Amino acid sequence: MQPQLVVIGFILLIILILVVIEIYGRIKLKKLVQDKWGKLPRSQKLDQEASLNDARNKAKAYRTYDSEIDDITWYDLDGIAVFDQINATYSSVGSEALYQRLRNFNLTNENQDRLESLIQYYQENPTSREEIQYQFAYLGKKDHNHVESYLNETKNQELGNTSFFVFLGILPILLLLTLFILPKAITVLLLIGSMLFNVIYYRAKKEALERELACMSYLVRSIATAKKIAKVATPFQSELKTNLKKIVSITKFGISFRIKSDSEAELFFDYISMMFMLPFISYHVVLDKIIHYEHEAKEVWRLLGELEVAAAVLNYRIYMPDTCQPIFTEEIAVDGTEVYHPLLATPVPNDVAWTKNTLVTGSNASGKSTYVKSIAISCMLASTINTALALTFSLPRGHILTSMAVEDDIFEGDSYFIAEIKSVKRILDLVEKGEPCLCFIDEILKGTNTIERIAASSGMISWLQPYQALAFVATHDIELTEILKEYCTNVHFEEQVTKEKGVTFDYLLRQGPSTSRNAIQLLQVLNYPHEVVNRAKAEAHYFDAHRTWQVINGKNQPD
Repeated sequence: MQPQLVVIGFILLIILILVVIEIYGRIKLKKLVQDKWGKLPRSQKLDQEASLNDARNKAKAYRTYDSEIDDITWYDLDGIAVFDQINATYSSVGSEALYQRLRNFNLTNENQDRLESLIQYYQENPTSREEIQYQFAYLGKKDHNHVESYLNETKNQELGNTSFFVFLGILPILLLLTLFILPKAITVLLLIGSMLFNVIYYRAKKEALERELACMSYLVRSIATAKKIAKVATPFQSELKTNLKKIVSITKFGISFRIKSDSEAELFFDYISMMFMLPFISYHVVLDKIIHYEHEAKEVWRLLGELEVAAAVLNYRIYMPDTCQPIFTEEIAVDGTEVYHPLLATPVPNDVAWTKNTLVTGSNASGKSTYVKSIAISCMLASTINTALALTFSLPRGHILTSMAVEDDIFEGDSYFIAEIKSVKRILDLVEKGEPCLCFIDEILKGTNTIERIAASSGMISWLQPYQALAFVATHDIELTEILKEYCTNVHFEEQVTKEKGVTFDYLLRQGPSTSRNAIQLLQVLNYPHEVVNRAKAEAHYFDAHRTWQVINGKNQPD
């Protein structure tokens, strides 16, 4: 057998192996998409919140929203943990869009209607849904891809003069052609010199180039993904095709922006790219196209995000115990049956009938904070992804704010109380503007003494009365239930204390203010000194009878 045939055969075998590996990888990826459907998303290293939030802040520069889940509310409601439960996305386009949707929303039906049209399509066309998810999975994820930054600041992303890079890239080709015209020695030296210059110049710009090309790589591959998805007859097919027309040609330059490997062949291709300045030239050709059709590029990116978010929301509705589509009402009221907290392994559902400011009382660990958070989370998810964690749920369209997990701010030099009143003040400021607001406060003003806390809390809550706002306040201060009984609904949670089991909770909501004295009873169960328990009981009884505290002295010591 001739050596040439052996070499050709070996090359064909390598190509065949690579093709088989590629086909196997695609089959495996499709199987993964099928197997993960209808299940809790697995935790993943990518989609770090710093990357997601950076993309959100860049997008806010050119996208407008009516309302925002601010950082305090997001932190109070364990927003990133809720996001992780919903995040069945396969690409950074989808995960960034989902994060943005959970943090920013409009007070209209339009976005909800678009979401539901896609969800209905996916329910009726599971094969198409799988194909779309597969395309996103093939695209994959890349934290800090900076695409939102580029779409917002395209004109500031140039690396230099395009003509200069084209000249450097064409020069080696021209010198090759002159080998048959000019003296070979001179031409070869010029050819080698131009190639070395290009490689050195590329290396000198490499640090800036890597970030720029990484961004451009993900953007170009996203548009290539959009081109494939546009073949599927989704409700957004026409919209996607229209916006792709002007920019789809940039996918021809995808070879310069593909995923890099560490193979010898990849190293060889890199040096060829450097010698002919392919990355710089491709980058500027693509950038020029994006600059001229910036709106279309932004729309394609947004549409891709919507397509993947809808699949993730449907997946969430499938695997969660109970979900419903909320009903939005003109009345400032929240009504729900069997509302539950999504982050608990075995949550206890409770109803909510929130038509006026509400105080939730009860002892520590009885369930009041969890209950308040469960309502707040369903309000957030209802407003953003049109999904409530309940059997039925209705609410008004409005802003959602919380003040719960307040901490000292060592950087601002704020004490706990200062940080707390700043947190509550931002709520009052928005309410005062006349905006519809749903407010959730846990342990209101607990950073100060009892008298001032009760006085200030009652003043704040009664002040809310004439505004388009509802407050849900968890508190230990039973006095507030009496002071505000004309302004507030009272509900509470109870614990059971027995000598055999100690303290236990059923986490069931009860109407009216808390009246239990189980904290003192627990002292007795835990074998506190007899005198301590009797003194506590006597003081509590005296306060109940006289609504004031007596001075302790030797004459009124209990037996």
